[in-house]
Amino acid sequence: MPTNNPLFSMLMTAMLFGATAVLADVTPTQRPGQAAISSAHELATEAGFEILQAGGNAFDAAVAVSAALAVVEPESSGIGGGGFWLMHRAEDGFSTMVDGRETAPAAATGDMYLDENGEFVRERSINGPLAAGIPGAPAAWVHITEHYGRLRLEQNLAPAIRLATDGFGVDEKYVMLMGWRGEVMLQWPETAAIFLPNGQDLNVGDRIVQPDLAATLERLAEHGFDGFYRGTTAERLVEGANAEGGIWRLDDLADYQVIEREPITIQYDEYRLLTAAPPSSGGIAIAQILNLIEPYDWPALSRTDQVHLLAESMRRAYRDRSLYLGDPDFSDIPVQRLISPDYADGLRSTMRLDRALPSSFLAADPDLIEESNNTTHFSLIDADGNIVSATLTVNLPFGAAFAPPGTGVLLNNEMDDFAAAPGEPNAYGLIGFAANAIEPGKRMLSSMSPTIVLGPERVAVLGTPGGSRIITMVVLGILDFFDGHGPHSWVSKPRFHHQYLPDEILLENDALTDQQIEDLESRGHEVTLRERPWGNMHGVMWNRANGTLEAAHDPRWTSGGADVRTIDASHTVD
Repeated sequence: MPTNNPLFSMLMTAMLFGATAVLADVTPTQRPGQAAISSAHELATEAGFEILQAGGNAFDAAVAVSAALAVVEPESSGIGGGGFWLMHRAEDGFSTMVDGRETAPAAATGDMYLDENGEFVRERSINGPLAAGIPGAPAAWVHITEHYGRLRLEQNLAPAIRLATDGFGVDEKYVMLMGWRGEVMLQWPETAAIFLPNGQDLNVGDRIVQPDLAATLERLAEHGFDGFYRGTTAERLVEGANAEGGIWRLDDLADYQVIEREPITIQYDEYRLLTAAPPSSGGIAIAQILNLIEPYDWPALSRTDQVHLLAESMRRAYRDRSLYLGDPDFSDIPVQRLISPDYADGLRSTMRLDRALPSSFLAADPDLIEESNNTTHFSLIDADGNIVSATLTVNLPFGAAFAPPGTGVLLNNEMDDFAAAPGEPNAYGLIGFAANAIEPGKRMLSSMSPTIVLGPERVAVLGTPGGSRIITMVVLGILDFFDGHGPHSWVSKPRFHHQYLPDEILLENDALTDQQIEDLESRGHEVTLRERPWGNMHGVMWNRANGTLEAAHDPRWTSGGADVRTIDASHTVD
């Protein structure tokens, strides 16, 4: 937080959208000398450090962590899914977002999940291969390695191949989420045999060995893009998916392309925020929320006032998300208008400190415009100051709960992130319209919000899973960073959330006192307490003022791995 201004008296300027180099906030002569990694699984964190110690950079390590998570955390991400890799290169200040988001198959249609009466059938969009988009993760791993890494792809994938071959013991999170998705997975015996080796009597510590996945990863390591998107793997994916109702074609895989996008960049006084661009809604929504609360004397406000104003800002940002946002290659997204302080001034004119405005008064009606939880995250800084913030997903836990035989590839169910019917909520309660309608080859809208905050003395890297709640969790983490706190605080702070519809503030149990809840309700808010916490935030911070690194994982889950280590900088790469 700036020392000579109250929080949010800072001027927000120079919001950009498009890929370019930005001024180097981390100068070439400055380097941490150590590396920090925080991920959702200690084995994935170890994979990242293994690659750094072998002479790789942050971008190589990001591939290793991503691939390892695909093996040991199949409930949250995988080779059959996708994600966004937000990357900042220290030597020249270049920043980019590698978009490995899934795409709709060529045979996809806008009514593919509607019955004969035009009613949306959720089962079709979440279970089985018809729910799956074309995976982008393996193409992103190849792209990052070839364009930004120092090692060979086979080196970066070696830890994941070893984990798939030797197996790993499942943790509490795996068992809990399998309790929800196991019944669906049992519909396909070959899939269940991989991920439920003891049937539904799965216990913490039971070992999962994935020889088919190991072979798939080996083909990818040997042949690069063609090792997954053409040849044996592609043929098995298409044959297996279509045998169970899928609509994939070999060309869907062969034609997949990684896209580099410039991050949404927010210059906020002394801080530059780099965050996710469309087809993520995260960066635009984060910019809108920060814009909306900017004029208030934040430190002087009561906790209830702060929650009220944030909830009102979240409400408006999520309303715009539903109306305007989608794949920028298919929709004309008014980015500059949405992130403009002038636009925020207009939205703020409908905000009152003493009263909530019902979401029904901000109708998300497509006729009013001219045109529209389960994931994982890791944060990483290497010894040279290169940075990666990556959020990866298969959508719901264990994705579509189906793996084409002979591949070990658990498919995503990201097609549910499209607006399958105008105004129809998806599995996270989010609605959408034309900008996020299903079209062949289109990327579905996402809430994933990997973020990097660059400052003269401190650098923050953070993100989280959590479906529709990702954006609001990242906003709360950013505000905590501005307030002078480190990653152990960001990842553990109690959370609250508003997403326009349903019209309610969701609270973790310990987020507010009874009196604060009563005060919010007196202003017209509906407040709902959730028994279970949400999210799984991972953050690292570089304090350049004292030369230290910190890494922290969310205490809500015990399987995370966060560490800071000295890397042998004299090691040479073969």
